[in-house]
Amino acid sequence: MQCLTTRRLRRIPRRVEFFQGTLAQITEPEIQNVRIFDTTLRDGEQSPRTSFSYEEKRDIAATLDEMGTHVIEAGFPVNSDAEFEAVSDIAAATDTTVCGLARVVDKDVEAALDSGVEMVHVFVSTSDVQLADSMHASKEEAVERAVASVERAKEAGVEVMFSPMDATRTDVEFLAEILEATDDAGTDWVNIPDTCGVATPTRFADLIRTVREHTSAKIDVHAHDDFGLATANAMAGFEAGASQAQVSVNGIGERAGNAAYEEVVMAAESLYDVDSGIDTTRITELSRMVEEASDIPVPANKPVVGRNAFSHESGIHAAGVIENSDTFEPGVMTPEMVGASREFVLGKHTGAHSVRKRLEDSGFVPTDDEVREVTRLVKDYGAEKERVTVDVLTRFAREVGVERDDEEEEVRA
Repeated sequence: MQCLTTRRLRRIPRRVEFFQGTLAQITEPEIQNVRIFDTTLRDGEQSPRTSFSYEEKRDIAATLDEMGTHVIEAGFPVNSDAEFEAVSDIAAATDTTVCGLARVVDKDVEAALDSGVEMVHVFVSTSDVQLADSMHASKEEAVERAVASVERAKEAGVEVMFSPMDATRTDVEFLAEILEATDDAGTDWVNIPDTCGVATPTRFADLIRTVREHTSAKIDVHAHDDFGLATANAMAGFEAGASQAQVSVNGIGERAGNAAYEEVVMAAESLYDVDSGIDTTRITELSRMVEEASDIPVPANKPVVGRNAFSHESGIHAAGVIENSDTFEPGVMTPEMVGASREFVLGKHTGAHSVRKRLEDSGFVPTDDEVREVTRLVKDYGAEKERVTVDVLTRFAREVGVERDDEEEEVRA
């Protein structure tokens, strides 16, 4: 893995402003800044049936670092010798802050410290159900262990993050108690995890505002996607005063996964107009890398990085986008911003504008009648659930007798 020093030099400005319609009234910044804590290599790897190799972890960390990610949670050092080695090597090779996870157990904290990370992330269950049936500890024991772990990590001179696991299902009075105790112990960050994905944006924002009353630490949020609200909850956390969100590439993670790196970054950049410091032009590249390493396919309709995110088949949509891409794309997020490309897909719903463009891109010079005839063939072929490739389109063009551009023919010859 190479030395990682590349950072984005300038932020790509918005292509259009929200000066019309329902968003016209938003004139004041809703979020001041956004920090990205990536947990792809820890929570992401905890996805069922997922395991990254040593080389894959190093490569993913390298790319995250080059892109300007603020914190990389490289793993759980106490878990195994291989995990310890990977975390240690990533910590030594990257410029960004590298974090190691630890339970509120002495051996976990010591393993994290020995791995050389700059941040130790300690966590303890705080909800009644997890305390009773997972941790098998009392509230008093949870507070005592949390304080001791924070103090040990602070004593070692590293940044410390404390997480009350299952915070959104924790009694508010006990949550306040343990936050105040760890605040007194000197924690630098408090992570508020929606461990089982039961938060809603409004309720989560209210919880973050409550948390702010009981800690002087910076606030980080960790949202799970069991109800499809992880990214919305992360952004609600920012609106309520959180400084950082924990995310994973492609949203992978336990059960339904986490708030997705690409969604949170692009929402911040494009919808809230906040410079995240992330090189967004490498987002698609990063997504494909994690997709291959995790063996978890990215759905075609996945926001930002799905194959359909900037693809158009419908005749009305394609015609509009050919004229002006802002007609049926967000405008504030373009394929170029995330390192992707726009595609006009041919099929059952295709209109003449798309067919003409694809024919011309392939070197043909069709008449209006020829475009209509080829469009009919494309629609019929697509209706049979067949994929209309460039080769198929070329065959149709030749059947109809569409001429090629002379210069194009010479180049091909």
